[in-house]
Amino acid sequence: MAMIAESGLERLTLAALGREVGMSSGHVAYHFGSKDELLLRTLEWSEGRLGEERRALLAREGSARERLDAYVALYVPDGHRDPHWTLWLEVWNRSQNAAADTSARARQSAIERAWHRDLVALLAEGSSRGEFRPVDPDRFAARLRALLDGFAIHVAIGLRGAGRDAALAHVREFLDDGLMAQGGPRS
Repeated sequence: MAMIAESGLERLTLAALGREVGMSSGHVAYHFGSKDELLLRTLEWSEGRLGEERRALLAREGSARERLDAYVALYVPDGHRDPHWTLWLEVWNRSQNAAADTSARARQSAIERAWHRDLVALLAEGSSRGEFRPVDPDRFAARLRALLDGFAIHVAIGLRGAGRDAALAHVREFLDDGLMAQGGPRS
């Protein structure tokens, strides 16, 4: 994952990857078949780890808003060239040329759906408990994830003025405006 984040998939050679992991380039090629498959499997592995972390933070004690803030903090990249987000950028970039690869698209969609499903459940819980004003959780989650993706891309590519702290502040304001009752507590 670090090698892809450092130089991108285009510059990554199977020989260099093989040296890094102690395998021949032929063995790497046999095991993965293509750079696209290597990329997607690396993303699935990374998302598996993040998924465990996300499920743990959603299951912990605390208000729905506290857990929502933790979800957002997990989603937004740590900074420029965040390895996990660099993987996503590579997958998105390459997927536009792989429209016919329905298996790869389905695997990518499964990752996206897991984030969405967990967010919808959290929003529904917060609304049902009266912590959030009533919203359509699916619709709100779609808009929130689009906002998160936009800020995350800016942070990951190092767009000037688009740091993690600024992104988190914008998202907190969006959540306050969209979920908190008028005149109610604001975080």
